[in-house]
Amino acid sequence: MLEFADSHAHIYDKAFDEDRDEVIKDFGKNGVKFVVVPGSDLESSRLAVNLSQKYDRVYAAAGSHPDDIENFREEDLGEFEKILLLPKTVAVGEIGLDYYWDASGSEIQKRNLRLQMDLAERLNMPVIIHTREAVQDTFSILKEYKGRVRGVIHSYTGSVEMAREFIKLDYYISISGPVTFKNARNVVNMVRELDLNRIMVETDSPYMSPHPFRGKRNEPKRTLCTIEKIAEIKGVLAEKVCEISLKNTKELFNI
Repeated sequence: MLEFADSHAHIYDKAFDEDRDEVIKDFGKNGVKFVVVPGSDLESSRLAVNLSQKYDRVYAAAGSHPDDIENFREEDLGEFEKILLLPKTVAVGEIGLDYYWDASGSEIQKRNLRLQMDLAERLNMPVIIHTREAVQDTFSILKEYKGRVRGVIHSYTGSVEMAREFIKLDYYISISGPVTFKNARNVVNMVRELDLNRIMVETDSPYMSPHPFRGKRNEPKRTLCTIEKIAEIKGVLAEKVCEISLKNTKELFNI
């Protein structure tokens, strides 16, 4: 049986309220070696940590997503630090920049990102980066921390050129369900060009369900759909993609 890691899944989400325990308990039989569950604010970061303490195959991350802009305060960093120092909390995230809905708060988003990058540097922890309609600004800030903070660009769908620039900063590129979409030529081309040694895989559950499950709740076992598509694009066996992406995820998060 193929074994793999889902490097990004929000399994505390209410979409899992009715069967969360069953989904997690079935990880082993579905090939899910482990899952990293990132928070998006203080509350969800605490939920992620609670799951990591309850289940062997769950690890947590803690951070303030750019959509948390209305609630995040600098004084919250102390609470995030307490969470990050708990066992099985492996990264600061997900953090980043998102201008898709409203770019008017971009300066506040940048400030919040830098505050959390500073925290990651101080704790010597990797980061999980969200970037949407903000690639250049995200890159500029990550470049400020080159050699001091590393991490992963999660669910990346941008250009291969920018992916290479992130890799130069010692970031992995995480691939999710959109690589399986019929109109995903840009992502397919990027995967074709990138070295497997810099690729991780994820679901971003309960979102971003891969083909043929679009429109349905995503869950960690469907990481395999993304893995099989990457294998097809690269012309290698799915076993190889599982092996290398699992190694990459363990290496980054020190699991």
